[in-house]
Amino acid sequence: MRIAVISDVHANQAALDAVLEDIRTEQVSEIISLGDNIGYGPDPEEVIRDLRMHKVLSIQGNHEYALINPRYFFQMNPDAKKSLEMTRNMLSEESLAYARGLEQVVIHHGARLVHGCPPKSQTAYLYYPSKDMLEKIFNSFPEKICFYGHTHTLNFFEQGQPPKKGLDVSPGIYHLRDDRKYIINPGSVGQPRDGINNHAKYLIWDLEQGTVTFKAVAYDVMRTVNKLRVLNFPEFNATRLLW
Repeated sequence: MRIAVISDVHANQAALDAVLEDIRTEQVSEIISLGDNIGYGPDPEEVIRDLRMHKVLSIQGNHEYALINPRYFFQMNPDAKKSLEMTRNMLSEESLAYARGLEQVVIHHGARLVHGCPPKSQTAYLYYPSKDMLEKIFNSFPEKICFYGHTHTLNFFEQGQPPKKGLDVSPGIYHLRDDRKYIINPGSVGQPRDGINNHAKYLIWDLEQGTVTFKAVAYDVMRTVNKLRVLNFPEFNATRLLW
C-alpha cells in the first residue's frame, strides 16, 4: 500500500492541483492531510471541496483550530489573523462545519497523525529539538511512525539517532527500520519554508517497502500570487511564495 501524505495546503489551489496531478502518477491508495488546509491562501472553499471530493483523510491544523477557539485566534500574528478573518468570510457554512469538525489526532494504518508537536498538539512547533527532548517526544506515543506538519519544512527524525541541525531532508527516498520509531514532516504543499525551493512538497509512504519518498512539485506560483493581490490579502502572503 502506498499513501500520499500532504500538509499545510493553506488554501493554495494551484499548488494542490499540481500535487494531486503528481499523486495520480504514484499509484497511491489514499491521501492523508495533516491539517492547515486553510489560512494565508486565496482558495479556501475550493481547497476544502477538492480534498473532500478526493476523500482525503484530514486532521485539524492550528488554522482550523483558530476557527473554534477565539482565544487562540487573537494570539495569532496580524497577517495570519487578517487572512483567517478573510478566509472565514469566503467559506460556505458546509465547509466551515467541516473544518471545525476535524479531529485533533488520528491513528491510521498504525501511524499517528498530528499537526503540531507530538503527541497531540496543533499549535506547538517541532523544529530541531535537543537529543533529550526528542527522546522524550518519542516516548510520548506508542506508534512506530508519527507524521506531523506545522513547520512547513521537511524533517525526518529517527529514534536513537541524534537530531541534525539545519536542513535535515532533501527530496528523495528514505528507508524505515523495523526496530526504530520515526517522526516525519512532509513539508508544505501551499507555503513551503524549507530553504530548498518554492515547489509544493509532500511525501509518499510505502508501507510494504518501508520507505518514505519526499517530493517537490513545481506549480504556477504566480497564479496564487496574483489572486492574493487581487483579493487584498496581506502582501507578505504573496511575497513569501516567490523566494
